[in-house]
Amino acid sequence: MPVAPLLTSDPRAAYRALAHEIDAAIRGVLEGPSYVLGEAVARFEHDFAAYCGARHGIGVNNGTDAIHLALRALGVGPGDEVITVSHTAVATVAAIDMAGAIPVLADVDALTRTIDPRAAEALLTPRTKAVIAVHLYGHPADLGALIPLCEKHDLALIEDCAQAHAAEWNGRRVGSFGRVAAFSFYPTKNLGAIGDAGMVITSDEAVAERLRQLRQYGWRTPQHSELRGWNSRLDPMQAAILSAKLKHLTAQTSRRRAIAARYGEGLGDLPLTLPSVASDCAHAYHLFVIELADQAVRDALRAHLAASGIMAGIHYPEPVHLQPAYTGIAHGPMTVSERLARTVLSLPLYPEMTDADADRVIGEVRAYFNAPA
Repeated sequence: MPVAPLLTSDPRAAYRALAHEIDAAIRGVLEGPSYVLGEAVARFEHDFAAYCGARHGIGVNNGTDAIHLALRALGVGPGDEVITVSHTAVATVAAIDMAGAIPVLADVDALTRTIDPRAAEALLTPRTKAVIAVHLYGHPADLGALIPLCEKHDLALIEDCAQAHAAEWNGRRVGSFGRVAAFSFYPTKNLGAIGDAGMVITSDEAVAERLRQLRQYGWRTPQHSELRGWNSRLDPMQAAILSAKLKHLTAQTSRRRAIAARYGEGLGDLPLTLPSVASDCAHAYHLFVIELADQAVRDALRAHLAASGIMAGIHYPEPVHLQPAYTGIAHGPMTVSERLARTVLSLPLYPEMTDADADRVIGEVRAYFNAPA
């Protein structure tokens, strides 16, 4: 019997594992009475914000809109500079553009792959208004350095938590440290919708109110635009699905950590670099990203795995500052970011994987290096 392929992530497996609960949640929305915003959205906004340790959740259409509207709500706009990273999904930088601000890109730390606070500080100018810290792959950025840096220079700290649902720094979940935090619920995320969805969370009442206006034409009351806003409302169907899945997020995160630990035990003696976890952090393992010696080894290992039905990914193959749309973007030295683009490989990791699935991946990686188990 042919062996089923293993994907880097598998949203269908996530649905099948909770199909009964998800189907019931969908039926609840179909029965009404609200098909735009409404109780399903309000419930998920409250519950997810509370899960992360924030007072307010504002559901929006997707994670990119979450960053864009967060910047707008903080008063960041044309002429203002926002520092973030080049080693990220392009959405982080695109959202700064959407706000009319100027992205400035810093290199990342070699161990955590998140923004290097010293590199960020070197890029500060009088026009800098915010820092977007991307908690990449599920590992928190260096908040111990970033929080005082932003306080010292009166900058807004925005957490990009698109890959870090349930990750922790100093025993608290990420999303509760910056002025605002942006989440994506894209289907492959640790908490994934069945379609696009996003949220901004904050404990600032005024910022929350402004976000609610910005996501819906600037309305405080219907048909009366006090601000120039957008149409970026979280769909109630997605909110209901996410509410059903949120109940399982803690257990699923534990499973991700168990698979990551299994990978660490099975691959630790090979000529590759495993993910590093800072002592004050709890990794959410959105992705399990290894580094190889060079691009030739990375590409050869990926081809070897694909031949065995194991679909490893590359996150990310091209830093933002090297992509055609962003030619000329301001940035500092990119030594680490450019190296990672050539050497990283994401192994399959999702909660529905079995130990046998993980052992299959371990076995094929070891086979590539001619290293018997």
